[in-house]
Amino acid sequence: MKIAVVGSGYVGLVAGTCLADAGNDVICVDVDQSKIDKLNTGEIPIYEPGLEEMLNRNVKQERLTFTTSIKSAVEKSLIIMIAVGTPPGEDGSADLQYVLAVARDIGKHMNSFKVVVDKSTVPVGTADKVAAEIKKHTTLDFAVVSNPEFLKEGAAVEDFMKPDRVIIGVENEEAEEIMKNLYAPFVRTGKPIITMDVRSAELTKYASNAMLATKISFMNEIANMCEAVGANVEMVRRGMGSDKRIGPYFIFPGAGYGGSCFPKDVKAIIKTAAEHKQELKVLKAVEDVNEKQKIVLVDKIKKYFNGNLNDKIFALWGLAFKPNTDDMREAPSIAMVRALVKEGVKIHAHDPEAQHEARWRFEDIIDKELLLFNKRYDALENTDALIIMTEWNAYREPDFYLIKETMKKPVIFDGRNLYNPDRMKKMEIDYISIGRPEIIGVY
Repeated sequence: MKIAVVGSGYVGLVAGTCLADAGNDVICVDVDQSKIDKLNTGEIPIYEPGLEEMLNRNVKQERLTFTTSIKSAVEKSLIIMIAVGTPPGEDGSADLQYVLAVARDIGKHMNSFKVVVDKSTVPVGTADKVAAEIKKHTTLDFAVVSNPEFLKEGAAVEDFMKPDRVIIGVENEEAEEIMKNLYAPFVRTGKPIITMDVRSAELTKYASNAMLATKISFMNEIANMCEAVGANVEMVRRGMGSDKRIGPYFIFPGAGYGGSCFPKDVKAIIKTAAEHKQELKVLKAVEDVNEKQKIVLVDKIKKYFNGNLNDKIFALWGLAFKPNTDDMREAPSIAMVRALVKEGVKIHAHDPEAQHEARWRFEDIIDKELLLFNKRYDALENTDALIIMTEWNAYREPDFYLIKETMKKPVIFDGRNLYNPDRMKKMEIDYISIGRPEIIGVY
């Protein structure tokens, strides 16, 4: 099929590349000429495992091209996917100006029937607005489809190529058949293509992310309760997760969630509900718990150091909001660094992929209160503690003997529960994690 993907950010680039790999002819469009120039030379703007290799393969085989000309892309394509950003406004609502700008351009440049696909995460009712905007500029026939993405950063290529399910919100028979044919190669193992009305599809994406965020915040509250009553959250988690009605996924406690989806989508669904005179009390609590959880280690650190953090130097491993990505949007590490610097702490930070992101996000304190290190152990030199904020594989099995030799005193504050407390006790490392017994005074 002939496909245009408008927006060459995270969603658009992954979707366009994977669709090309299935044999389609894909044109990715972006207004940023420098980004397009880099993509045409095989340089991608994001870190996502497997994406660069797949992109270069499809460019070489001429199934994937990049352009700034939306006119050309629209004219040449049957399917036009809108994958531009929908950043949150101050009130939490999704900003649709970029989506509607693309709709306007589609209307201006249509030359035949088109299937216009909302791939961006958008509020209920967006397809109606997109259709209304297109109609202002054309009398040609078209269909607007909602096809939300369910891509996990760090595993996006795998998620697209082997989806759990494909959601298609469609109310046009021809468009439904086209979309089913488009996704048929990706569901050969029997995973479902679920068709529904457009508004239900739009809400499905928000509801899914809101449920996952709820599980995370709920588990973090249970972890904090475990500390208060002397229980171990790992045992509680295993007991809960063995119930098939609950399952073992997304019930790992930690320092809160971040990224481009959960924080934004929870805010957006709360705002959408309010516009329809509905109050989502559970999700408001989910937000509140998560913001507090991002700095839950700060109180533990203060307690350990008897309230005096001034002039302390802490190593921090992990800046990205999760492993296998360089994305720092809403990352818990941001709140942690800011809170500690406010207390007079200097931070030595390491992350395998997000250092370039940290440079501009911490522009006011970089190379002063915050130093970045290319090697994880170099960040430990002459530090008073190690804080872990991202569960990168490189941090899961470090050289604990080297950690002890390098730091002033071996103490680890683990925001991702990477290590076994019993092992830390044997290693004579003070160890404070989330929802589990503290190991203190063994050094």
